[in-house]
Amino acid sequence: MITIFTPSFADAADTNAQNLSSKEIVARLDPQRFRVTMLHDEVADPRIVARSNTTLLPWRKRGNTARIAWHIVRHVPDIYFFPREGPLDVTFLRLRRFLRWKTAVVSYVVSGGLYNGPYSQRRERNIRESDLVIANNTYLAELLKEKLEIEATVIHNGIDRRYFFPPPRTGAQQGKVTVLYAGSMRPYKRVPLVVGAAVRWPEVRFRIAGVGEDDKACKTLARKLRCRNVEFLGHLSLADLGEQMRSADIFFFPSVIEGHPQVLGQAAACGLPVVAMKVYRPDYVVDEVTGYLCDTDDELSGRLELLIHRLELRCAMGQAAVAHANKFDWDVIAGKWQEELEEAVAKRQRS
Repeated sequence: MITIFTPSFADAADTNAQNLSSKEIVARLDPQRFRVTMLHDEVADPRIVARSNTTLLPWRKRGNTARIAWHIVRHVPDIYFFPREGPLDVTFLRLRRFLRWKTAVVSYVVSGGLYNGPYSQRRERNIRESDLVIANNTYLAELLKEKLEIEATVIHNGIDRRYFFPPPRTGAQQGKVTVLYAGSMRPYKRVPLVVGAAVRWPEVRFRIAGVGEDDKACKTLARKLRCRNVEFLGHLSLADLGEQMRSADIFFFPSVIEGHPQVLGQAAACGLPVVAMKVYRPDYVVDEVTGYLCDTDDELSGRLELLIHRLELRCAMGQAAVAHANKFDWDVIAGKWQEELEEAVAKRQRS
């Protein structure tokens, strides 16, 4: 049996993209083949709890690095999966070098910061010390090869079909158009552009799901501009986000710094045409087929306007999006992960 430790959280309510990916992978790994140890802060995902050969280590207010590192020393894993940039990861890598452990480090690269400049020293160190590097989209794999000379395999994040599926529509939907944004409210997400679009099209309903440092500023902007057609939904559970997507008509995502945002795949699975930026080249969107990938803000606005006013185009792109999203089935993707993890252990043991 292969043993895996991951510094990922198994909390059911945790919607952090990295933790979501880890939970979905672990939930599907063969429990007779893989013994997994994860962290938890609150109530853990019931699928992880019910999984045999799984250990959940509690995250406490203090002393976590020493306590968890001691656990790893007593139970040296075959794989350290998805290292982050915290003190626990630094401690583990030092122990692996000093004690010459055969543990394989498997990194999952999900951040697009590399196209905007160098990674942090810790992140680049994690990648360079890894026995296996997986990128979550094609463009990130190309960047790793170009800028760090590291070969990476591509395994996309999957889509959770429990929450993200198309609505039971039977034909073209008339009525007021709804545009949805979902994601954190950080400066690089450029949520004020969503508010600006709401001002430009007062006849369209805009909804903003998410929280973050720009939350207050965006609400203040909406009040200042007397924008009454925008609704701030706050943080949503995955189930609630799926419901919001199925009740919307367009997904608008003006962010300029991403890895491969899962929210674009989730929107596609719910039948939403997407308007997003091209800079991070998301594989979840097929330009001019399932939505639009734009080079400039003017193009972003123009494509959104096109979808707002053309019902048949929205419907055609939404149907194409659902078909495209079928390529990102978690069960198939988890099978790829299992094969790669087994190979990483075999290679490490041979080295």
